[in-house]
Amino acid sequence: MRKNAIESKSKMWNLWHGCHKLSVGCRHCYVYRGDAKRDIDSTTVVKTKSFDLPVQKKRNGEYKIPSETLVYTCFTSDFFLEDTDSWRAEAWNMIRLRSDLNFLMITKRIDRLQKNIPDDWGDGYDNVTICCTVENQDRADYRLPIYKDVPIKHKILICEPLLERIDLRKYDIDSWVEQVVVGGESGYEARPCHNDWVMEIRDLCVEKNVSFWFKQTGAKFIKDGKLYKIARQFQHSQARKAKIDFLKK
Repeated sequence: MRKNAIESKSKMWNLWHGCHKLSVGCRHCYVYRGDAKRDIDSTTVVKTKSFDLPVQKKRNGEYKIPSETLVYTCFTSDFFLEDTDSWRAEAWNMIRLRSDLNFLMITKRIDRLQKNIPDDWGDGYDNVTICCTVENQDRADYRLPIYKDVPIKHKILICEPLLERIDLRKYDIDSWVEQVVVGGESGYEARPCHNDWVMEIRDLCVEKNVSFWFKQTGAKFIKDGKLYKIARQFQHSQARKAKIDFLKK
């Protein structure tokens, strides 16, 4: 997720699959859309064949995932989903064992973190980045006070899908957030994202010297009063063409 400091190697680790929609940002979830095409019930939460991927080894005894790899963790579910409480300790054990890997996870359930961290967590594992998603002011006002206070070494704030203007100024993001990521919503039923909303967050990040990444426009992007409908394959490239990303100095 850290576009401006991304490791050269990355791997996806979806240790379980399935989730339950939690807030308005989940309405058009890309996992649900993909599962529907394959006639899969997204509300059924199951372990995957990749559950133990970080500790799987090749025939020569080497780990399948080499050291210094960025591991995108649990991107087809939520690591703190209630259904997976009995599996999480084993997942933490693998993350602890592979301290040579960098694990990155995104959650809407930041309010469940404090009760679901290992005994040796302390102020967080050095090799774990936990990103919190907020999609509107209501969810920002609920999740961010919790996110600010919970012990995590590396924090990235994700405003995606950005569904309305979000005022982040009152949260002093320069004191605890490494990066802010912003993106619109994809899919045929996508709700529009406004350029003004994106730029307000971007300008705050520049002012506060916090890295900013405009990840994607979404399918419907409004700029200067005009609605642009952007095909899925161009949503990331159009965001890059805006050239508004900012790297902390």
